[in-house]
Amino acid sequence: MLPSLGYGILVITLLVLIYSVAVAIYGEVKKSAAMVESARRAMLLALPLITVASAILIYLLINDRYDVEYVWSVTNRSMPMYLKITAWWGGQPGSLLFWSWLLSSFTSAVTLRKWDRDRELLPWVLVVTGITLAFFISLNVFFENPFKLVPAGVSIPLDGRGLNPLLRHPGMIIHPPAQYLGFVAFTIPFAFAIAALITGRTDDRWIRITRRWTLWAWLFLSLGLVLGMRWAYDVLGWGGYWGWDPVEIAALMPWLTGTAFLHSVMIQEKRGMLKHWNMILIILTFDLVIFGTFLTRSGVLSSVHAFAQSEIGPLFFVFIVFIFVASFALLIHRWVDLKSETEMKSMLSREALFLLNNLLFLSILVVSFWGVMFPLISELFTGSKVTVGPPFYERATGPLWGALMLLMGVAPLSAWGHSTIKTLGRSIWKPAVAALIAPIWALIAGITNWVALIGFTLIALVITVSIREFWRGAQARSKRSGESFFSELWKLIKRNRRRYGGYIIHISMVLMGIGIIGIELFQSDTQQHLGIGDQVELAGYTVQYDRLDQFRHEDGRFITRGEMSLSKDGKDLGTLAPRYDLYPDGQPMTIPAVRSTLVDDVYIILVNWEGITAESTPFKVYHNPLVKWVWIGGYVFIAGIIIAAWRDEEEEKI
Repeated sequence: MLPSLGYGILVITLLVLIYSVAVAIYGEVKKSAAMVESARRAMLLALPLITVASAILIYLLINDRYDVEYVWSVTNRSMPMYLKITAWWGGQPGSLLFWSWLLSSFTSAVTLRKWDRDRELLPWVLVVTGITLAFFISLNVFFENPFKLVPAGVSIPLDGRGLNPLLRHPGMIIHPPAQYLGFVAFTIPFAFAIAALITGRTDDRWIRITRRWTLWAWLFLSLGLVLGMRWAYDVLGWGGYWGWDPVEIAALMPWLTGTAFLHSVMIQEKRGMLKHWNMILIILTFDLVIFGTFLTRSGVLSSVHAFAQSEIGPLFFVFIVFIFVASFALLIHRWVDLKSETEMKSMLSREALFLLNNLLFLSILVVSFWGVMFPLISELFTGSKVTVGPPFYERATGPLWGALMLLMGVAPLSAWGHSTIKTLGRSIWKPAVAALIAPIWALIAGITNWVALIGFTLIALVITVSIREFWRGAQARSKRSGESFFSELWKLIKRNRRRYGGYIIHISMVLMGIGIIGIELFQSDTQQHLGIGDQVELAGYTVQYDRLDQFRHEDGRFITRGEMSLSKDGKDLGTLAPRYDLYPDGQPMTIPAVRSTLVDDVYIILVNWEGITAESTPFKVYHNPLVKWVWIGGYVFIAGIIIAAWRDEEEEKI
């Protein structure tokens, strides 16, 4: 009964969405406010319908209804309640429903806003969001039904297969929702951009309306990337946080265009320029969101993150092509109307540097896109799939990331409209001199790698320039008001959260850069078979193998656990215990042991469990310098984006 009810609600939701789209178009063509209002109310009905369907699925998951194929495939009786709930997005059908629920939530929030100033945009926003939501609901209705029952004549399983052990990490409870929130939220600025194109609104109103939608979308997409990095570091046993996995790149690509868009729209708001470019960026961002979803769900890529082969791949491809062609056809139609209001007069002006920033982000996008697509292209033309590895990406994108760091240090010092080498030089020389402390300190510490020295210099420059901007603004206010520096600093940030939140984000990105430089340039590792009492030396650390425990957990897992003593220069640093868990269904999970400090991580994994004895146990030991700064930068980033996304005290009420 419940599975049929859940599926029936999805069918009704699809019909309601089709009605909303059709009536919105009809109402706009006939200039009928009543019809548009009917379409708006129909769109609002989608959220409660999908919420009820989702609640039914969650009920089935937590009550072990193994007569439903999806429940059987992602849960078992040994899983705790919270994991059964998170199994909602642990498989293809459930995650598509979760995606639709998030999108309907965003669509409802937008539909409920006051439309007095923007009534002409409403029907087309309903059309774009409605088509997108209907597409995802149709995937559940016709192909990936989360309520599908075990076929008649087949005995109902006594227990489920359970969630993949890799997905039982706490990070995976938060990572997929954050990633989905980032993906889904970009639908809203895209919908307003298309509505502006259709209606001929060539001003920046659609940008102002969607500014915070874009910032929050970017926040969640960034958070999803950082949490995914942490999950990879803690669970996959890569010895690092980023392996240029195809699905990692699929999430990175819309982040690149979204970041470029956030910088570029400021030029349109300040100078009335780059209207065409901003439209191109938001169209690319939305298309890359759908493209990334296609890559993870079609089965065309091999990845620990991807879902299995599915019938929905061709449908995704058709939808991507439809969105791409229709969007750019509209853009070409309105091309003449989107002329810039002013011209770029200085190649050192802030808008010129922001445009260069955009081109660097797009260059990294091209490298990433080519790397992801090359295996598919090679298979198409040669019959064999040739993959590209991390060295390709690192060599191709490394200089581009470095150039972006340089721009983060220079751009805040340039002026809108016009800057010269002389004015920039006058502003930058003091921060540049202060930044030289970083490479000097590195040389004293024995670091001679020229790439690292350049990287640390650029990082120090960005931090110095960003702090300088806070200092100058607060100090000027303090002199005028006579109040304390810190009181005025707080008021300064509150009055222009977008600007100063952006500086905090810049600082967070280069803090992450410290960790990236450390692990990319100075990581070392060794793999050895050790017997009890044997030692291994790495980067000044001594790791001694003390004991091996093998036992069966109460939930059926067979656990192999090594115990290692860690010391440095004769000083005991504690015990590390890497594990290898084998689940009853044969699925393994590697759990590394990590000792983490601001200076470095010692990271140990059991290479495999098969044939392990106390006399010969295979371990791999990594020394990861500075990697903790990646996570510190992530925390600072979250603070920065929350500040930037919050409404300024004097901002116009949109």
